[in-house]
Amino acid sequence: MGDSSSSYIHMVQHLIEKCLIFKMTKEECMEALSKHASIEPVITSTVWNELEKENKEFFEAYAQSQSKQDRMSEEETSQMIQKMISDSPKDHDD
Repeated sequence: MGDSSSSYIHMVQHLIEKCLIFKMTKEECMEALSKHASIEPVITSTVWNELEKENKEFFEAYAQSQSKQDRMSEEETSQMIQKMISDSPKDHDD
C-alpha cells in the first residue's frame, strides 16, 4: 500500500502544480480535481497545505498575485483540467 499511496500523493501534487500554473485558487483546485479527477477535496487540501509548508515564500507570492490576476472562465478552467488529466502519466514513478 505504501508505494501506491505514495504514487497517488505524487499524482495529486502534480495536478496541484498544474492548477498553480493556471492561476487557480486552492478552492478552485479542490473543486476541479474533485469534479474532473475524482480526488476528494480533503486529499487535495491536505497535499496543498503540505506544499505550502514546504514552499512558504512561493505561496505568499502566489497569494499576492492571485488578487491581481485576471481570472479564467469556468469553461476555460474545465478545458485546462481535462487536458491536464489526459496529459498526466497514468503510472507515476518518482
